Amino acid sequence: MNITSFSILLSTAFTLGLVHTLIGPDHYLPFILLAKARNWKLRKTLWITFICGIGHVLSSVVIGMIGIAAGIAVAKLEGIESARGNIASWILIAFGFIYGIWGLYVGIKRKRHIHPHIHLNGSEHVHEHSHEGEHTHLHITKKDITIWTLFIIFVLGPCEPLIPLVMYPAVHYDWLGIAVVTLVFGGITIITMMTLVGLASYGLLKLRLDFLNRFVHALAGGIIALSGLAIKFLGL
Repeated sequence: MNITSFSILLSTAFTLGLVHTLIGPDHYLPFILLAKARNWKLRKTLWITFICGIGHVLSSVVIGMIGIAAGIAVAKLEGIESARGNIASWILIAFGFIYGIWGLYVGIKRKRHIHPHIHLNGSEHVHEHSHEGEHTHLHITKKDITIWTLFIIFVLGPCEPLIPLVMYPAVHYDWLGIAVVTLVFGGITIITMMTLVGLASYGLLKLRLDFLNRFVHALAGGIIALSGLAIKFLGL
């Protein structure tokens, strides 16, 4: 493979990595919304995004390498990636739906109400409170199930454009070319994910949404489910 062809391939890998991340809401919305709902610090949010991004890219790399070693045609590998994408989108939809239902329960439990108090001297006053914090949180300690769920979703979620990109240098047995193309595509994908998540999460940390706080988990779950539906039925 000559320098001109390789340069075009790298430019294509960079462009596809950027575009496929930008147009895929599943690459950033779950992290942004869950960070707000679960009060993750920015550093934690970016770290989770990075780990999920690594899993997202490496899973497709592994399948691509197996396909190259076994001599599987690109069309068959793309079929495998498509099947993985269907599974990942349904898991994302289910996760968003379940999380949203739980968030709705939390929101209802947080409804403020008034208790009257009558003292022995005859004086009376009212006390307003909510049951926020009374078992409206998930009892999860070190291992947060939402993080593991996100990781599994991203491992199953394919990098569809990566397979044909790595197959081109593969037919020339150019293993260095395969590695460089993978690094460029994977690098720009993860950097774009972290940039979008970081900017949006930082903005939400500064934004006061007191009127939405009661149902923030329900909103997060609903939007995550909608992003999964968009991927499944709109091909985003």
